[in-house]
Amino acid sequence: MLRGLDIRNMLIIERLELAFQPGLNVLTGETGAGKSILLDALGFVLGWRGRAELVRQGADQGEVTAWFELSSGHPALTVLEEAGIAYEGELILRRINTRDGRKTAWINDRRVSGEVLRRLSDTLVELHGQHDDRGLLNPRGHRQMLDAFGGHDAALKKTRDAWRRLGAARNELEVATAKLTELQAEEDYLRHAVAELDALAPEAGEEGALDTQRRLMQAAERIRADITKAHEALGLQGAEGLVTDASRWLQGVVDQAEGQLDASLSAIEQAMLALDEAQQGITHCLDTLSFNTSELEMVEERLFAIRGLARKHDVLPDDLSSLADDLRARLAVLDNSAGDMGVMQTAVDQAQGAYDAAAQQLTARRAKAAKALDASMAAELAPLKMERAVFATQINPIDAGPDGGDGVAFTVATNPGAPAGPLNKIASGGELSRFLLALKVCLTKSDDDLTMIFDEIDRGVGGATADAVGRRLADLADGGQVLVVTHSPQVAALGGHHWRVEKRQQADVTTSTVIALDPVARVDEIARMLSGDTVTDAAREAAKALIKV
Repeated sequence: MLRGLDIRNMLIIERLELAFQPGLNVLTGETGAGKSILLDALGFVLGWRGRAELVRQGADQGEVTAWFELSSGHPALTVLEEAGIAYEGELILRRINTRDGRKTAWINDRRVSGEVLRRLSDTLVELHGQHDDRGLLNPRGHRQMLDAFGGHDAALKKTRDAWRRLGAARNELEVATAKLTELQAEEDYLRHAVAELDALAPEAGEEGALDTQRRLMQAAERIRADITKAHEALGLQGAEGLVTDASRWLQGVVDQAEGQLDASLSAIEQAMLALDEAQQGITHCLDTLSFNTSELEMVEERLFAIRGLARKHDVLPDDLSSLADDLRARLAVLDNSAGDMGVMQTAVDQAQGAYDAAAQQLTARRAKAAKALDASMAAELAPLKMERAVFATQINPIDAGPDGGDGVAFTVATNPGAPAGPLNKIASGGELSRFLLALKVCLTKSDDDLTMIFDEIDRGVGGATADAVGRRLADLADGGQVLVVTHSPQVAALGGHHWRVEKRQQADVTTSTVIALDPVARVDEIARMLSGDTVTDAAREAAKALIKV
């Protein structure tokens, strides 16, 4: 709840510090004393839209600080956590407005954007009044209010989950349809390309191997003669024969050499093995170089076919095989599309059915809650001297969405038989205030964590009606916190804490201040509200009677 407000150099406030309390806090004062300025200042620090010029004349900047106390589990804690702001027992909001219009905000000494400030303020304070376009008068929030009144959390979650699944199924079908359309447009190309690639059946690395084979064939005649000479030089008529003779001659005298030829004979044996290995390699090479002209033509034909197909598809020759696999996969999608699309369409139909069922169940719950809310409103309006007024919650079909397909609007008719319309279009100032109060009473179940502000919500009413307004405000404040700006002595008398707003004139400077009233001063203030400028003893007695009621 709101614990305090510090205002410096804002409009006609030079310096003002207020400490608010739980329960019903009442602000009174003569017209023009500056009560609305307090709300402007509070709205400024909370990031609400308001007056463009707020800095007090003659000051370089204006500043407002508000501090709040949060209970465990307060929704503001979630906003703070998401923004990376620590909470250590106190929440302090500070905002500065310079003379040139620049605005800067801090939360617990952490500079923040206006968006974060507004998200946080929505969890802290709720303003109600004749110009309340943020709360009850905003039709965009009526469905959410009805759902909160009816306790539709589970039904809403079910509907949102079904909508999310429906969206995923639709998206999958749309992506598949777009891909199928693309494939259908290139079907002729795909079938021709796959047939062409399958006919050639190129393999990774084949182009390099064919190129090497071709170059060998082209060079075969030139190098074959030299290789043959080398083969003969290593054979029996050459090195092999000579080494064999040398080995035979040495073997004949080795026993007489007393071991001096052992190493030589071993080396000759190794040399013969090496000669044999060399001859085998040369023989294999000669076999490889043995080909006819048609073989070279076949190698060149396939090599050129692979390279031509690679140029055609703008890929490397070694990538033709993977390209063929990819094109076959795309063609398979096309050939299997009828079955796949049928499966996905079935999934969409099932998701649509689940969403429709959830949305219809939510609509039924809303219709039931609407009747209950209308009945509660009728019971609340009677004590507020509006027993002839009719409040109706209208539910109309709209485009389906995550929260169902219902549009909700609160309408009123001030007299039976009169046409119904939106709250702020049909009701007069005083009627509107009472409608808003009755609606808030009906909608509020447990808003202990929210500070509610009512700006002259008792305008245009008096007597027993004003007393009924005050009692409902006091009920709302029980266990929570309500701030009310009022001109009604009946409402002021029911407050738990009372402040008077005064305007003071010193020389050419006008300032506004707020004074906390003790019990005696409070009697005088309520007496002034009853009798006017001249406070009589009778007025004081009447004020005491109101306070004791």
